[in-house]
Amino acid sequence: MPERLSSERLTYLRRRSREARLVHITQVLLLLGAFALWELAARMDWIDSFLLSSPSRMWETLVGLYQSGDLWLHLGTSCLETAVGFLLGTAAGTVIAILLWLSPRLYRIIDPYLVVLSALPKTALGPVFIVWIGAGPESIIAMTLAISLVVTILEMHNGFLATDPGKLRLIETMGASRRQVLFKLVLPANFATFINALKVNVGLSWVGVIMGEFLVSRAGLGYLIVYGSQVFQMDLVMASVLLLAVVAAGMYQLIRLLERSLKKRLEGSQ
Repeated sequence: MPERLSSERLTYLRRRSREARLVHITQVLLLLGAFALWELAARMDWIDSFLLSSPSRMWETLVGLYQSGDLWLHLGTSCLETAVGFLLGTAAGTVIAILLWLSPRLYRIIDPYLVVLSALPKTALGPVFIVWIGAGPESIIAMTLAISLVVTILEMHNGFLATDPGKLRLIETMGASRRQVLFKLVLPANFATFINALKVNVGLSWVGVIMGEFLVSRAGLGYLIVYGSQVFQMDLVMASVLLLAVVAAGMYQLIRLLERSLKKRLEGSQ
């Protein structure tokens, strides 16, 4: 039979639900208020709408892109490049972090190189990738991978090293092998670290794609931003930036949904 909740518990849950609704409504109102103030400032000539655009002009630009069919081309190109770079960077970084944890000597050997690569501005590698790989989506994905890979390696490996030493000693004294320690303790204990790496890589992947499209691209949101700035179409630039913010936020929310789903499965299996 389902567990019956006490009246105090029900009151607490209702209060939390009301608080969550209030926060969401306030967030929406703040966003709508900001856009309304922006539009009013443009119409009243408080700001230069040629330089700062306005919500209505941005909407007209997006409608024009949609009617011409260019919207899905540019949006799809950037999303595909970001998804590929995001998945490759996260997967490869996690695997390399596992290998480094399994081999402490290997980690001590390459640790200085990881530090240098982490400090190196990845945008400086853009022209190198273009020469090596060619002026195409592959070089953009390579740049995205370069930005997210090292961060993932360092974050995941630091999480592995921070695993509770007491639990490590306990499972090792019970005769567990290095591999068993990894899969039975280290990886489950670093679920939050992995999710945090995913959230960080969302932003890093978009940075890599946009910077790559700035350098070499014939389609994508980065291409629209560069093209709009070159021909002084600030409506196109601002509309592209707004669209970029929406899809990046949507991708972040997908990671949060994945986190909740995995948490429920882990709690159900315990």
